[in-house]
Amino acid sequence: MKVDIGVRSTGLAELAAEVRGREEAGYDGLWTAETSHDPFLPHMLIAEHTERVAMGTGIAVAFGRSPMTVASTAHDLQVLSKGRFLLGLGSQIKPHIERRFSMPWSSPAKRMREFVSAMRAIWASWNDGEKLDFRGDFYQHTLMTPFFTPEPSPWGPPKVYLAAVGELMTRTAGEVCDGLQPHGFTTARYLREVTLPIVHEGLAASGRKPADFSISFGGFVVSGTNEEEMAEAARATKQQIAFYGSTPAYRAVLELHGWGELQTELNRISKGSDPERWRKMGELVDDEVLDAFAVTAEPDALGAAVLERWGDAVDRFSFYAPYRHGEDLFAAAVRALREA
Repeated sequence: MKVDIGVRSTGLAELAAEVRGREEAGYDGLWTAETSHDPFLPHMLIAEHTERVAMGTGIAVAFGRSPMTVASTAHDLQVLSKGRFLLGLGSQIKPHIERRFSMPWSSPAKRMREFVSAMRAIWASWNDGEKLDFRGDFYQHTLMTPFFTPEPSPWGPPKVYLAAVGELMTRTAGEVCDGLQPHGFTTARYLREVTLPIVHEGLAASGRKPADFSISFGGFVVSGTNEEEMAEAARATKQQIAFYGSTPAYRAVLELHGWGELQTELNRISKGSDPERWRKMGELVDDEVLDAFAVTAEPDALGAAVLERWGDAVDRFSFYAPYRHGEDLFAAAVRALREA
């Protein structure tokens, strides 16, 4: 199992030192998110200041861009990093696409399948000299002249990962992508019983096997160096689980475990005006629910616990720890997972 971590630094001046330290600490991959900063820009420095680690977007919003713009940026980062770039894409949701990005929204799974297929056609044009003639329902790319054609990538196109929660998007990942990034609001049972079978359906439809596909997962972990830190980690993680659980789109995960009514109650409270509602929502998440979503262990035992829960289902793992912790909290776990 490869062990990844998200990039924390928001200032590019601090980023170089951070990513060098992460590589020295033994991490296998570094991921950036599209929240309050551009997800692609940091990878120029990551590529320059690291030699071994994979580097990827987790995620970049596909529908806020066009296949051509994403293909171009990803191609350049693949070349700059000498084949280490992983392109993680996500759809976002309708209000953000229409009202934040001012871009069209329709049939997200079908559009995403076409988006990825269009990028592959563009890369084939650049890398293999194929004529660009992509004609879809949402995107058309039929013009590519030598002036706008970059040099071929010696390392081929980047691997494409897709963030997915629902059945249609998950199947799309299996059909046209190289990997899946399941949402952190996922249990081991849900991944094995629901997500992976759908991925395998998509892989079969595209004539591929599970060995051709990668699962990159950021899973909740609860850890600390003393009882006080462990208790705070559990409290904060319960609150984060409650936040996700209030979203109707994630209800199926709770329903699989017989906790559908918990989602109803969390959603009701989240829509209220009580300033204490987020704390109260977290208190509704009991230890049984926490255990289903999070691996809880002291630092020295965390690596083995992660491997036991996720080792047969996940290729790349990153620690989802929504609480303050020291930089070296996961050091022993990283070593254990890389040596396993």
